[in-house]
Amino acid sequence: MTVIDPDTQTDWVAEAEAKVAEAEAEVDEMPLSLRLSIADTLTLGNATCGFMAVYFTTTGILIPHLTGSDESGMARHSAATAVILMLAAAVFDLFDGIVARKLRSSPMGAELDNLSDLISFGLAPAYFVLVYGMVADDAHQRVSALAAIVVLLAVVLRLARFSCVTLKDGMFQGMPSPFGALTVISIVLLELPFVPTLLAIIGVAWLMVSRVEYPKPRGVLAVAMLSWIVAAMGLLAAWAFDAPGGQLLLQTGCALQVVTGAVIPLFATARRVNTIRDNRREARAAQLP
Repeated sequence: MTVIDPDTQTDWVAEAEAKVAEAEAEVDEMPLSLRLSIADTLTLGNATCGFMAVYFTTTGILIPHLTGSDESGMARHSAATAVILMLAAAVFDLFDGIVARKLRSSPMGAELDNLSDLISFGLAPAYFVLVYGMVADDAHQRVSALAAIVVLLAVVLRLARFSCVTLKDGMFQGMPSPFGALTVISIVLLELPFVPTLLAIIGVAWLMVSRVEYPKPRGVLAVAMLSWIVAAMGLLAAWAFDAPGGQLLLQTGCALQVVTGAVIPLFATARRVNTIRDNRREARAAQLP
């Protein structure tokens, strides 16, 4: 039988408590800029989804095409998985803002958000466009590479401008990068002829750097956006597993995404024109005796 010296046991417990207290002191002394909040954790989930979308696009679509181990064209399961991951990144991006407003965000929260958005909504969709240009039958690889660069640079410019331009509360200037990324992916999945696809992608890139105002997803709009993302995931899953009518459902969803992306700027422009007209009428009325 082993006999434990009470004094030795007391010393061991005291030493363990001292180490715990030292660790807690180190945490308390950690600069605020190095502490991650719950919102930051969600932001890192956003970045992870974007990276995995690139991974599945490469391993499931590009490599089989280059090695000739699969028929030409996009592999459904890998394409659907990559897009679902981008949708999941959009969910993380939606919730990290909500959590940051409700709880708190670390001093590096804004920088983490921009870097994660660049991966998930800049690199991942641009890479998807690039791979589309390599595997599609009627696509041109070099032109597709140029379109992918345009998408990537549009997101870079949009995120940089977002960091240094102050706008009125509740509005974005230019199409938000998650919405733009999903619209670009929808254009590719519609499988239109190459030239219309290319022009539509460039149009979305222009909208992201434009001055068109878009409402921020808050309240009812946030719920509607989340519901749409979940529905889009279901459409992608039905398409990936070749469910009856899955192709038609996916194309319908993609068409709705593209139409929404085109209609919002029209409403925003009409509202801006009406505001300008109202201001001019008020100015003229004020000048009258």
